[in-house]
This record gives sequence, C-alpha cells and structure tokens, in this order.
Amino acid sequence: MLIGCHGLTQGADRCSSTFLRVTKHYLPHLARLCLISTFLEDGIRMWFQWNEQRDYIEATWNCGYFLATCFVLLNLIGQLGGCVLILSRNFVQYACFGLFGIIALQTVAYSILWDLKFLMRNLALGGGLLLLLAESRSEGKSMFAGVPSMGESSPKQYMQLGGRVLLVLMFMTLLHFDSSFFSVSTDNMHQCPSLPTKKVL
Repeated sequence: MLIGCHGLTQGADRCSSTFLRVTKHYLPHLARLCLISTFLEDGIRMWFQWNEQRDYIEATWNCGYFLATCFVLLNLIGQLGGCVLILSRNFVQYACFGLFGIIALQTVAYSILWDLKFLMRNLALGGGLLLLLAESRSEGKSMFAGVPSMGESSPKQYMQLGGRVLLVLMFMTLLHFDSSFFSVSTDNMHQCPSLPTKKVL
C-alpha cells in the first residue's frame, strides 16, 4: 500500500515538473494579462464609447468640450499604453505608477469615493498593480507574477501582502449577503469586474 502511494506521489511530481517546464515561459505573461485586463478592457471601451464618456465628464464637471476630451484621451492613452508596457516588460514601474494615477483620476472624476462597491474594486485594481510592482523589483528571480520566493527583501514581501489583501476586496464586492443567518447569495458572480466607467453608462 505504501509502495503504491509513493509511486503515485512520484508520478504527480513528475507531471507537475513537466507542466511547469513547458508552461514557465507563458504563465508569467498570462498572469500579467489577468492583472491588467480591467485596464485593457476599459481603455478599449473608452475608444468605442468616446462620445458618451466625453459628454458625461462635460455635463458632470461643466469643464467644457476641450477638457472633457483631454480627460477621455488621457484615460485611453494612459491605460492602453500602460498595458502595452507591462506586457512587453518595458518600464514596468513607470507604467504601474501611471495606472495608479489613472485610478486616482477616475476615483475623483466619477465620484467613486461615495460608492463603496466601486471604491473597493478600485482598491483591488491597486492591489494588482502592487503585485506587478513587486514582481518587477526582482525580474527573473520568480516564475510567477506576485508569487513569493525564498530570500526576498521585506519591502517586496509587504507589497505582495498588500496586493493580495486588496485583491480580496474585488471578490467581496461580488458577494451579496441575505438577511438570513449564514446565507450567502452569489447570484451576481457572473458580472465581470470593471473600472467605474460602466457605472455612468
């Protein structure tokens, strides 16, 4: 019996080693794509809903046609440009700081501070950027974005911890608690998390 379990364990180890060896060149890119997918989707939507976004900003802030256009253009270029830099692994830290700025700008422009659900989603997006920043600090030492390894410096570990904690907020916004005791409904789990521009359209 013990011999059979030992053989099964060795077989599982060989399979996992083979899987990691084959996919180690693709999984880091897939991890980065997942972490920035919301920015990528929102930047593309800015392009296709240009007029609606511009009109909303102009009507909400009475800032005029030119400033509203500049706001939408900044969001579009900032998000798509940041995503391209992160996926190509060029100037990752600057790209993350730029996306942090986009989050802060949209938080103010769309009055997210007063909407707890969208505020938590924005914090979760910041958590994903923290994981990307931590991963870029030791490029080549870790196989996966945001996965810790031995011998890391304390600042990177704190950034990864903060990123994971903030990412949990994304899933908390998808849970709806009923009035009954210990009853949780996840009927809105199918909703795709997005940046706050969906709220205004």
